[in-house]
Amino acid sequence: MIEFFFNAAPNPLKVSLFLEESGLEYRPVPIDTKRGDQHTDGFRAINPNAKVPAIRDGETTVFDSNAILLYLAEKTGRFLPPAAQRGEMLSWLMFIATGVGPYSGQAFHFRNMAPEQLPYAIKRYHFETNRHWQIIDDRLKGRQYMMGDTYTIVDMAVWGWAPRIPFVLEEPDAFERFTNIKRLLDKLDARPAATRAHALSETHVFQTEMDDTAMRNLYPQIFAPDVV
Repeated sequence: MIEFFFNAAPNPLKVSLFLEESGLEYRPVPIDTKRGDQHTDGFRAINPNAKVPAIRDGETTVFDSNAILLYLAEKTGRFLPPAAQRGEMLSWLMFIATGVGPYSGQAFHFRNMAPEQLPYAIKRYHFETNRHWQIIDDRLKGRQYMMGDTYTIVDMAVWGWAPRIPFVLEEPDAFERFTNIKRLLDKLDARPAATRAHALSETHVFQTEMDDTAMRNLYPQIFAPDVV
């Protein structure tokens, strides 16, 4: 049985959706990152980068959400496009992994969590987050899913992060601009697997308070000595 190490953040949510869509047997293992569960020796043996999500499938461990999606899709043969579109699928999957997710996370961090308000950092990450999501929205124009008519792991990768768009951009009405992304979100949210994926996040009471311990566990660089 697959062990799934998760919390309620966007990246684990993507994997939750795949697991629920596929019907694979799995055992959820909550990792409370504000309490520092990710820094234990046991979890670092699974993911040396001390991040969720991660899975353990027998002797195989996989970390990074999009790598997990690809691993599970290839394991099951499900939620993949036709073979002729494999290269295109990989491009979009990596675009989300290396661009959409990181820029969205940094846009939030520099505006809300950084000890100093750095105008250039805030401007850069806001601009790039907006630009990346616009590319996704443009891709969905005239398409049912990211890969056309086929529901794939690329859509799951978008679904994990997209609900945060108004929050990371500090733009409550952002979906009035990103109408194609909103259409995809609504389509996936209507699936029973999405309801179950959201419910998984509520099966464990994760710490929500951003106290000093949580700050140290999530943002240790704030407390590290300056590098000269």
